[in-house]
Amino acid sequence: MPQLKLLIIILHTVTIIMCCVCTTEFVYNTNFNSTNIKLYGNSTIQKSILSLTNSTSDSFSIDRAFYPQKVLTKPPNSSSTLLPFATSFIFSVAPVKKSITGHGFAFIFTPSRGLNGTTSTEYIGLFNFTNEGNHSNHVFGVEFDVVKNEEFEDINDNHVGVDVNSLKSLTSHEAGYWGGKDDKKFHVLSIKNGENYQVWIEFMNSQLNITMIQAGHKRPRVPLINTTVNLSGILMDETYVGFCAATGLKKDSIKILAWSFSNSNFSIGDALVTKNLPSFVPHKKWFSGAINVGVTSTVFVLIIICCGCVVFFIYYRGKNGEEEIEDWELEYWPHKISFQDIHAATGGFSEENVIVVGGNKSVYKGVLQGVEVAVKRIPQEREGMREFLAEVSSLGRMKHRNLVGFKGWCKEEKGNLILVYDFMHNGSLDKWIFECEEGKMLTWEERIQVLKNVSAGILYLHEGWEVKVLHRDIKASNVLLDKDMKARLGDFGLALMHEHHGQVASTTKVLGTLGYIAPEVIRTGKASTMSDVFGFGILMLEVICGRRPIEEHKPGLIEWLESLMVLNQLHNAIDERLKAKGGYSIEEGERLLHLGLLCSNSDPCVRPIMRQVVKMLEGEMDNNIEADEENMETSLLGRITSAAMWSTTETSFLNKDHPTFEEIRMFSYNSKTSTSGSNTIPPSDSDIIREGSKCSF
Repeated sequence: MPQLKLLIIILHTVTIIMCCVCTTEFVYNTNFNSTNIKLYGNSTIQKSILSLTNSTSDSFSIDRAFYPQKVLTKPPNSSSTLLPFATSFIFSVAPVKKSITGHGFAFIFTPSRGLNGTTSTEYIGLFNFTNEGNHSNHVFGVEFDVVKNEEFEDINDNHVGVDVNSLKSLTSHEAGYWGGKDDKKFHVLSIKNGENYQVWIEFMNSQLNITMIQAGHKRPRVPLINTTVNLSGILMDETYVGFCAATGLKKDSIKILAWSFSNSNFSIGDALVTKNLPSFVPHKKWFSGAINVGVTSTVFVLIIICCGCVVFFIYYRGKNGEEEIEDWELEYWPHKISFQDIHAATGGFSEENVIVVGGNKSVYKGVLQGVEVAVKRIPQEREGMREFLAEVSSLGRMKHRNLVGFKGWCKEEKGNLILVYDFMHNGSLDKWIFECEEGKMLTWEERIQVLKNVSAGILYLHEGWEVKVLHRDIKASNVLLDKDMKARLGDFGLALMHEHHGQVASTTKVLGTLGYIAPEVIRTGKASTMSDVFGFGILMLEVICGRRPIEEHKPGLIEWLESLMVLNQLHNAIDERLKAKGGYSIEEGERLLHLGLLCSNSDPCVRPIMRQVVKMLEGEMDNNIEADEENMETSLLGRITSAAMWSTTETSFLNKDHPTFEEIRMFSYNSKTSTSGSNTIPPSDSDIIREGSKCSF
């Protein structure tokens, strides 16, 4: 017995020592400095306060700050047990003058402190488009978001969310706290009003609690978020802990005033000083402190005056020969801009501001409310204008980094329509491929990045929004480049929408641009996502070949490429001007040409869907492939075992138009593995085969 007691005492002592070794604990009370916090990007320390972003931050900046050392998340010699943690911090998110507020910030655990793999704007310096959602990120975070982003399925523009390897939160809740009788009344807190808020985040045995309230107030008894989250496979054994934020065109001023962290002391938040803190609430207007007596009646009088002004304005416009506002126009009012504003923005539609003239439209450069815009004037028959505006106004609600942003519309006299878009500083893609000096021509890497951008935009149209959108006019002149040379798909003049499970859109007229129109659209007049894929395939081929789909006194682009395939010289189709610069391999060039040919196959059932194309361009088709014996094309996989065998079968592809998607994927895989001496054939991607065999036309 004495020996047993001694053993128990020793084990208890060892446990205490191990816990002490594993424990990380610190408290910062407005005493941040370069020793106790590591800064990355544009984050700074101002008067001992951590400033992630501020009023002087550049647009599109990334801002991160971390505790200097890695913290242990698991006890030594434990692969699954996670250490608990409790953290509390006081933050302020204040608007920046003359800027739209965004994008918030996040408290994070991450294996990397640097800026690699991150980007600005809605990705808040945490992820980027390529790694968003990857299991290999090993990132856990709590976001404080002030922008509703449809791409990440945000619930609103003022919420707290739990993020694991993705900005699509596992769970989220409007910012606020529970109080009142029996803690059943919810009080909303505005994240971006500049107030100082204290947050408590606690994790133990897979239970996560998040609580917030104004700094200096008593901690609510009921947490804002109480959820179960398994982090055992997410967090690395050692990881960094800190904060991240970013700006874009939207900006905010984010301060961390105090911060505490502990693996053992769940009362560590009590150590934060919450009184006499600096305030970052913007200065209120002269009337903000006035007594509320008579406010209601004053507002009522103002409303009457405003209504009178609107009636007078409409009457005055009618007297001066301009159209009055029709009742149905009010349905689309949120995106309507006054003709006077647009007229002033373009200098009275001055010829000096014309940037595009062609067909039945003119495009002007303008400055609207201090922001550069592109203004397009198009004639529109009065009959059908309501339906056209309904379509355009709905499209205006789409938000994606690879789509040209729609700002609004205006109905001109004589039925003409004016559409206002974001201004793209570097113009259309075709000018950078066909109409520029060789020194300014896009490099191989830039061209591939353009194709990735455009494919992501089309995927969003097809699958990422509330309804399916068909662009119907994908071509180089409709791909625009912003000031950072990122490609955005524009010109939705021919776009159609329909429900994801609805009928395929049809039209009595064949619309589009010669050379980009899918054969089935010419035959039947019916458009589908597959006809958009066809247009993208042609775009891929002309970007890689530096040749338009139809050129005078030359064979068509596809016909020319097929003739080169017969001669086993497909690589000769790559833009001659690129060959001198290099930067690509013949295998990569041929793989992308084959993908373009597959997308532009005359049979819509053979074409891949855009999700597959995006994965191929992002290089994600070689990994994470699941076997599906029922759908495996055994003979095909057994025949194509190396990149070398691709060339021996090329001529046979002409008998079936173009290679299959599985053949291109296998070629891509083997072209990478053959150099290492591996001939291993990966199992088939069941989703790819199954979806590729469907004909959604």
